[in-house]
Amino acid sequence: MNLFTFEDMKKINRNTLGNFVPLELFRSIRLIGMYQGLPMRGKNTTITVGRKIGESMNASSLEEALELFEQLKIGIPHIIEQNENEIHIAVEDCFCEGLPVHEGNMVCDLEGAILEGALAKIYDGKIHVREIKCNVNGDKNCEYKITFIKQN
Repeated sequence: MNLFTFEDMKKINRNTLGNFVPLELFRSIRLIGMYQGLPMRGKNTTITVGRKIGESMNASSLEEALELFEQLKIGIPHIIEQNENEIHIAVEDCFCEGLPVHEGNMVCDLEGAILEGALAKIYDGKIHVREIKCNVNGDKNCEYKITFIKQN
């Protein structure tokens, strides 16, 4: 059952405070509440939530999905490399940029799952998105590998 859709989330009627919340609130929910508060650093939750959000975005192409990613201020995605088997994307200005470095930690699985959910509809579910670099790990940008799943 889908109680809410991505289109529902656009219906904002906050006359005084408007349609934005501070990034520190979002970071707190993600990294204190979910990453530190849930088993497995919240990965099952963030992946499920991200995929559901991505699916409801109704992007019709890779380019449109990347545009939505930027419009939602998730980050600024750039295709680094693309071939018939995979797409390598770097995300500048990700939500985690500026946080303290904690080597060995990658915290942008929700963002990757949003991308996966959006692209799964475009590529008929035959993709997998994996975060391979993260600002929190000390990397310059967050990066994702989108792999096309071959059907036998």
